[in-house]
Amino acid sequence: MLSNSFAAAVKRGVAVRMIFNQDHAQTIPEPPPPEIDWAFVDQLKSLGVAIKPVPGIPDLMHHKYVVRDAALPQAALLTGSTNWTNDSWTREENVIVTAASSELAGYYRQNFEELWQRPDVAASGRISTGWLTLADSTRLRPYFLSGARAEAGCMRYRARSRRLKRGSVSALRVITSGPILGTLAEVCERGNIDVSGGLRRDADGRGPAAMGGQATASWKINAFHSVVAAARFGSKRSTPYAKGSVHDFMHAKILVADDYVYVGSFNLSHSGEMNAENVLQIESAAVADTCAAYIDRIAARYGGPPLKGA
Repeated sequence: MLSNSFAAAVKRGVAVRMIFNQDHAQTIPEPPPPEIDWAFVDQLKSLGVAIKPVPGIPDLMHHKYVVRDAALPQAALLTGSTNWTNDSWTREENVIVTAASSELAGYYRQNFEELWQRPDVAASGRISTGWLTLADSTRLRPYFLSGARAEAGCMRYRARSRRLKRGSVSALRVITSGPILGTLAEVCERGNIDVSGGLRRDADGRGPAAMGGQATASWKINAFHSVVAAARFGSKRSTPYAKGSVHDFMHAKILVADDYVYVGSFNLSHSGEMNAENVLQIESAAVADTCAAYIDRIAARYGGPPLKGA
């Protein structure tokens, strides 16, 4: 389906370009990135799609977005947590948002051009933006993260969560980012804010946080268990990662705090702080209500006993 859409666009005279993460020899905590389907890449090239791999150093080129008609008034953005794989569309829990805004699309195109001209994860993500306002008064603010900027992004999540007046809701694949995990633990300890969400659990009952190699793992594991014990978290039982296995993870990456929604490619993880990532902050009571309702459904759908291990 994707190749057919690309072929039709190229036939119409559209210049289609695609960047993807290129594997490298560095060992990445489970699960490692999926292997590249080079036959599919060659097929896209034959259709006229311009392709550029980005070496995932120090970690991953983890962006997930599409910009359409960036230079035109009808420009639009599609972003979220979904990888461009068959399992992502059919077997995983993912979140996608679209926004019609030439200004917003322009920022994402700037980020794309940066990586296209200089395929360097560590040097990317240095775009600073303010708030953008849509015709319906919805406000948007994009963040492009890598290295220290990712840590700053975590702190923004944390600051937003500290000022909560109504429910904090999160649906995550992993929680190993210290600022986020610590803040969720504090919120749960206060006990006056409802916290719910969905997490990944492997078929063997193991939890979603691979923290064994971190010096700070001990307090994070304790904080994780305090959050799971106090909040309404459902845990999706998924197939452990293996070469050629089904990928059916809890893969959504979304956080709702008051009337703010944060959605994009960024796992709330320690590893994610080194990736090339993007997050879209949305200020809208209506969008926040819709996303909170989705996460409540996730929590209910995958409800069960507390996770074992971390």
